Amino acid sequence: MMKHKSWRVLAALLAVFTLALLMGCGKKNPNTSEGEGSNATEAQQAAGPIDKSTVGEVNGSVKYAGAKPAARKIDMSQDPVCAKKGENTVETITADGGNLANVFVYVKEGLGDRSFPAATEKATIDQEGCRYHPHVLAVMTGQPIEIKNDDNTTHNIHPTPAAETGNREWNESQGPKGAPLEKSFSRPEVMLPVKCNQHPWMKMYINVAKTPYFAVTDKNGKFDIKDLPPGKYTLAAVHETLGEKTQDVTIAPKQTQTVKFNFGGGGAGAAQ
Repeated sequence: MMKHKSWRVLAALLAVFTLALLMGCGKKNPNTSEGEGSNATEAQQAAGPIDKSTVGEVNGSVKYAGAKPAARKIDMSQDPVCAKKGENTVETITADGGNLANVFVYVKEGLGDRSFPAATEKATIDQEGCRYHPHVLAVMTGQPIEIKNDDNTTHNIHPTPAAETGNREWNESQGPKGAPLEKSFSRPEVMLPVKCNQHPWMKMYINVAKTPYFAVTDKNGKFDIKDLPPGKYTLAAVHETLGEKTQDVTIAPKQTQTVKFNFGGGGAGAAQ
């Protein structure tokens, strides 16, 4: 009789333990915020395919506030071929009428785990007048870059990526009007410096992005990033000496947002 009673007590205790365990599984984790479910959904959406019928764009301008620094002249007398090209000035801050050129603008955050195939169209760097054209270039990882020399003198192209990015440093000579070189960069990097060992004043910057959502401001300080899927993004505007400004923007389906950035005395403007 006592044996049967012990089994009944043990069975009852087991039932209570099982019920408590089931109830505990149904409770919310106190360390989990209410928004985590929606964040997970957003992350899942950000990793999915892009519906081309819903894409929008973000455009805008970059301004330079305050007096423009005096342009520093370049002495090209060490190379007679270069000296024939006339007077040149450093391109560090190009801000005609307050419009800041050569600013790299890109989607820094908000695209989740999406991956994009490398662009197959060649980007071009031209060496003409003992200067690099353009001064600031933007490409995707893996995108081919054709480097031309239109000068009657030898150039020495020398990108110097940051060690932590994993991009390879290289240094190659290119003879007068020599055959084009073709290169690419495998890792994202912002404002990767390029110099010419033959002509120390020759400098430019390559920006390597893992997505196609970027632009470089033109002489009017304008930029345009097209075909963005709807979502919340952080845009970054980066200048070689003035640093970085960031700004959040939300793109609804088929919507165009306009954003203004200000350097040299003001913060980023609001999306309009």
